[in-house]
Amino acid sequence: MTADLTSTATFDFVAVLSQAAAAYRGQRNTRPSAEILVTALLQAEKAAKQQRLTYPFESLLGKWQLCFVTGTKKVREGGGIVLGKGLYVPKFIAIHVSFNATSEKDSGKGEIGNQVKFSPVLLKLTGPVQYLGKKNLLAFDFNYMVISLFGRAVYNRAIRSGKLQTEDFYNQPIAKLPFFAFFLVTEDFIAARGRGGGLAFWIRET
Repeated sequence: MTADLTSTATFDFVAVLSQAAAAYRGQRNTRPSAEILVTALLQAEKAAKQQRLTYPFESLLGKWQLCFVTGTKKVREGGGIVLGKGLYVPKFIAIHVSFNATSEKDSGKGEIGNQVKFSPVLLKLTGPVQYLGKKNLLAFDFNYMVISLFGRAVYNRAIRSGKLQTEDFYNQPIAKLPFFAFFLVTEDFIAARGRGGGLAFWIRET
């Protein structure tokens, strides 16, 4: 089943996330508090599970700016993991993730790019991805790094074993790879839970 974001069951959390996206872009003055945004993300995740929503890999393609993240912390008694309070990513640090398809025959295979820009320094990691549409699960790995200073690359090379690592990646069990479990995908923003349990909220780069 694909997402129907116009239903009354999803209206409240979609409105909160839309407000957060607009405020982060500077289109609105008031942004939801971290607590309210975490609640909205958890409601979105719950709705996705209840409605068994699925999203095609094509809906993730493009460049997305990280807007909000939560950490996790272990509980001493019982050893469980709970979400941290969460925070908006400061504007002076630009963090983007991008997804591209690399094969027309297999829409579940592609490439991920993750870059962090802080003043004149740019760090970018790239690598392969594998998407399991039935679970909205995107497994990935990084095998190439570029570091630029004032727009000029000062480090540009494969990490680990380069191309062989990419070929071997698709033979690895998903359980052994880092991944994002997406539970909300729209034209304007996406949200997922990482393997470590934290939540992330990205807005489309405009």
